[in-house]
Amino acid sequence: MKRTDYLSWDEYFMGIAELSARRSKDPSTQVGACIVNDDNKIMSVGYNGMPKSCSDDEFPWDREGGQLETKYFFVCHAELNAILNYRGGSLEGSRLYATLFPCNECAKAIIQAGIKEIIYACDKYADSNSVMASKMMFKAAGVKLTPYTVGGKEVNINL
Repeated sequence: MKRTDYLSWDEYFMGIAELSARRSKDPSTQVGACIVNDDNKIMSVGYNGMPKSCSDDEFPWDREGGQLETKYFFVCHAELNAILNYRGGSLEGSRLYATLFPCNECAKAIIQAGIKEIIYACDKYADSNSVMASKMMFKAAGVKLTPYTVGGKEVNINL
C-alpha cells in the first residue's frame, strides 16, 4: 500500500520557494519564488538579493535612510530573479509560487512573461499602494491569484 502523507504539489512547490528564500542575505525580509509548468516541472527559482556581480557586502541592506543608503534601489526581488534565471524559452501559461505577494514592479514582469497564476503564502503588505497596483494589473491581465493553504505537514531539513 502506498504512503498517504506525501506532499501535495502546492506543498512541494511552496516548500521549494521557502527553501529558496533562505538563500537571501536580506536581514529583514527573505522571499523565494518557484515557477512551474502545467506538467508540474520546475522551470526556475529565485530569491531576493543583489544583482549578479554586485557585491552584497558593498551595497546597503538597510530599510531606512536616504534612497541610496537603503536596499530598495538595489535588491532584485525573488519573482524577477526567477523570471530572469529561466533560460528555456517561454514561461507562457506557467504558475508562480511566492512566499510574499508580488510588488507592482514584479507584477509587470510576471504579466509580460505570460505567467497565468500566482500562489502566494503571505500578503502582509496588502494595504500598500504597490500591492494594490499589482492586484489591479493582475485582474486586468487575467492572472489568477490563489492564497496558499497550509497543508499542516511539517518538513524538517537539518543543514
